[in-house]
Amino acid sequence: MSTETIHRAGFELRYQSLFNPGRALAFPCDADGRVDMDALGKAAFNNYLYARAFVGREFHAPSVRRVQH
Repeated sequence: MSTETIHRAGFELRYQSLFNPGRALAFPCDADGRVDMDALGKAAFNNYLYARAFVGREFHAPSVRRVQH
């Protein structure tokens, strides 16, 4: 799936903090939660890998949410 299609789909993969309800990391994805890692900037790419690595230690398992435009 192309990056353009992912952005048009209007979904985000959201990693909510286990300890701070106001903190989360979110990344554009398709309806199945697939993130185009090649389309992420350097900081977003690093944050995405960080969130994935710390599920259960710092973040809840990710959820796919529809983005309101």
